[in-house]
Amino acid sequence: MLYTGEIPEVKVLKENMAAYFNMLQGFLLLSHGSSVGAGPTLSSCIHSSIKQVVDSSFMLLKDAVSSYGSNDKAKKVSIPQLVGTVWDVCSALKKTPSSNVMAIGRAMTQVAVSIKDVLREMKELKPSSFDPADKASDKVDIKAEERPDDDNDSCNEDLGNDLSPEEMKIAHLTTSVVSETLAFIKELVRSITRLLKQESVDGCAISTDSLEKLLMFSQKIGVQVDELGACLYPPQEISAIKAALEKISSFTCETELELGNLKGFSNDFVTACTDLRNSLKRLESELSCLGTSIVPEMENLDLSN
Repeated sequence: MLYTGEIPEVKVLKENMAAYFNMLQGFLLLSHGSSVGAGPTLSSCIHSSIKQVVDSSFMLLKDAVSSYGSNDKAKKVSIPQLVGTVWDVCSALKKTPSSNVMAIGRAMTQVAVSIKDVLREMKELKPSSFDPADKASDKVDIKAEERPDDDNDSCNEDLGNDLSPEEMKIAHLTTSVVSETLAFIKELVRSITRLLKQESVDGCAISTDSLEKLLMFSQKIGVQVDELGACLYPPQEISAIKAALEKISSFTCETELELGNLKGFSNDFVTACTDLRNSLKRLESELSCLGTSIVPEMENLDLSN
């Protein structure tokens, strides 16, 4: 747009830049108008998309000026690349949610995707192996340790592959909690979708504030799921796991209350809530046993000798 490969006259370049700035100013005014009445989530989406367009535009204009008349081939090559970047962000702008409901729905779906990623990583955790067949590789491991210049990639791959039986049990129970949490979020999304369909039929608008609250609770649950995933690698942080479970339980109750106010309960959602509570209780019970298991063992010690 500003550069076609040929060096333009200064006057032409100036006119092109002035026209571009005028279009950019008009774009900002239109964008500001589109954010009127938008909730926090939609406003954030709009602002993010606008910022990308503005930032990439300024980078293009800056390089167009600095490369003018320059013999530096690198600068000339950068112009088409920057034009491509502006084109891409403008295309992405078209995909920006056009309503509060769409923005909230997309954000809630992203929470589910994030939880699914954590769940996948949890399922990759493995117990430590003491199989005699593995002894044949011990010498190879020793030689590997003697090569300090080797990459640390192999060490990173083994991270999470040396859990004790007790730690593995905690990992399995935590994986169950995260799996039920994912099911809970999915049923929440389905419940909201049903409410919106009912809204279009009955003509009763659902409060954007209520939807924003449901999203907020979902995002907070997602944060705690991330925390659970980080706590499972040895040495496992039991106190942090307990704290995360308490918060998930609390946010789940808040979500149920808010959805109940909207009369959005379904049998599947109630089932998802029950399954999540049961998995939370099982893990909490196991964690409680860890704190008391040492007492009976000490009582059984024979100190007569």
